[in-house]
Amino acid sequence: MSFWWSRPEPPVVEEVVDEDLPQLAEIHSASFGHGWGEEELAQLLGQSGVFALVIRRANPFGTRKPMGFILIRSVAGEAEVLTIAVDPKCRARGLAGSLLHQAMFRLYGDRCECLFLEVDAANEAALRLYKGRGFRKVGERKGYYRSGDGDGTALVMRVDLL
Repeated sequence: MSFWWSRPEPPVVEEVVDEDLPQLAEIHSASFGHGWGEEELAQLLGQSGVFALVIRRANPFGTRKPMGFILIRSVAGEAEVLTIAVDPKCRARGLAGSLLHQAMFRLYGDRCECLFLEVDAANEAALRLYKGRGFRKVGERKGYYRSGDGDGTALVMRVDLL
């Protein structure tokens, strides 16, 4: 027998609020080594055209703790993923895909023409995610990343939204 309170609720994607910043800084640091702190995230969010979405547990009896987030800058019909990070304990659940999907949906509604991002050429999981969402390589930057499994090459990728 299954009770309604025992079924896991799917995660929810929402706008980031100031109270999320400490946990988002922790997630970013755990994801990238040298992550952005609370102040850096707050400064970015204070800029015109920047928005962030958070994916969190939807538990009516407990935590609504952030599991990941995406930060986007949009200017003059083009947008860029500044960062996307998922708590290492919560990976391989499709959370980054949900964040990217919701961000793309919002940008489409804002009539944004395209979305760019940079990704480490050695990050196979991220490349699968982005290619699965229609991103294609439009450039590369040698030695862009200081750490990682590869030679530090960043791939510049783009997807058309309109």
